[in-house]
Amino acid sequence: MYNSKRLFLFLVIFLSFAAGSQNKVSKRIMELGKTDNRTMQHLDILANRIGGRPTGSDAYNTATYWVAGLLEKWGLEVEIQEAGTVPVGFNRGPWFGRAIGSLNLTLEFVTPSYTSGTRGIQRGHVVIEPKTRQEFERMKGTLKGAWVLIEGKNNGFPVDYSAEGDSIREAVIKHNSEAKSDTAMKTEPALFYKEMKAAGVLGIIQSAPVPLVAVYDKKNLMKMSFENLPDLPDIKLNEEQYQLIRQKVEKREFVMLEFDIRNHFKPGPVKYHNVIGKIKGVKYPDEYVISGCHLDSHDAASGAVDCGTGVAPNLEMARMIMAAGGNRPDRTILFCFWAGEEYGFLGSKYWVEHNMDKLPRISNYFNRDGGPTAASGLVVPEKMVEDILKCTEGLENYDPKIPFSVETSKIHPVNIPSKPGYTDEAYFAMNGVPTLQFKNSDPLGYNFSYREIWHTNRDLYNMSIPEYMNYTSVIQAVTIYNIANLKNLLPRSEIYKQKITQGK
Repeated sequence: MYNSKRLFLFLVIFLSFAAGSQNKVSKRIMELGKTDNRTMQHLDILANRIGGRPTGSDAYNTATYWVAGLLEKWGLEVEIQEAGTVPVGFNRGPWFGRAIGSLNLTLEFVTPSYTSGTRGIQRGHVVIEPKTRQEFERMKGTLKGAWVLIEGKNNGFPVDYSAEGDSIREAVIKHNSEAKSDTAMKTEPALFYKEMKAAGVLGIIQSAPVPLVAVYDKKNLMKMSFENLPDLPDIKLNEEQYQLIRQKVEKREFVMLEFDIRNHFKPGPVKYHNVIGKIKGVKYPDEYVISGCHLDSHDAASGAVDCGTGVAPNLEMARMIMAAGGNRPDRTILFCFWAGEEYGFLGSKYWVEHNMDKLPRISNYFNRDGGPTAASGLVVPEKMVEDILKCTEGLENYDPKIPFSVETSKIHPVNIPSKPGYTDEAYFAMNGVPTLQFKNSDPLGYNFSYREIWHTNRDLYNMSIPEYMNYTSVIQAVTIYNIANLKNLLPRSEIYKQKITQGK
């Protein structure tokens, strides 16, 4: 009887200590968040020192090893996981353009990734693209050394890859369908494009709305080889400047354009990698809570918002949890930095396909890819509210200006998605992994518009919101750490209508 009492007392003390330790870690994370928050330092390095990070670029590789080095320095186990290759690499240098003659202005423009640069500084007159065979033959002599204004408004994708590529056919067919003459409708778009290049044009210029979007599509990228690269600059010009230039040309006023565009390629195949940082669980090491973001970005700007605002908090969460001391979590926490999200979730898809055995034992996959707003709460099924309230205890008072709340979801359970969604949670959700996400809010009234920055030349460090970024790192670190210490995995039956295998 005496031994039983001693054992009972020991268990009470042990459980109280464990609960206190967990609470101690949460409090310490919140203290670090206010006194030593490095989220914006991480973003500064990522955006302003490394810059835009297309898959296959040297900048992406630099970011990979920078992230891995930080995680290792903080004490996490680190895996640099090869997730695939692209057939050629691409690096962007500076670009500059100006109009001279009857216009004198600096040009605002972008070029899509994986498109041609100029051959040094190239200056030439301006023509409007021919729309019929007769028109082409009539102006053929003026094409050599010319910049060609083409029709339509651009949505960020390139026109130039090859005469057989879908993008050029669709682009020119659309242009011709808007023309009025029957002759224009009969124009052969691929032949015209090749013939303009053969005639010696310097490049093509298309009108583009501001802010300027510049992307690239995986389909055409995967067709490339170093022996068969785009060879004509593909310029997306501020629509107001485009119209000014076009009006001058139509009036036969003298306009010269000068461009210096330094887009560079390198032979492939070029490998790309995921970075996985692991804090191994002490009680259930084969059960997981995952926090993910994508490390790649487009490169018309520096990739600070999409997705530096995911990378920087993900790094700081890992750092603060390790710096907070206390016990390691019961379950393993993975901090994942995915490759190739902008080309079809390549990195996260690879991880899911090569870790199918782990999927039933993931409590939740948290993804951040929505801009520099505040992770100000969670909306969860009713039967999860009690657990999530435990995991977020104290956060409602962390920053009175940014209230945190846990709300009951009115939409769960839902069907398991049958096809990929819009970001890296896609293949997790398709395999029945819970993907509850933090709310993104703007309680301080910055009037942030993700659509005005997304994939554009405005995706810069100064478009982030430090108060929200610092806040988010703390909120997510506390929540994820405590979910890893719950007695149970979050119940999938509350998330999905279909039957899901639940890990032990």
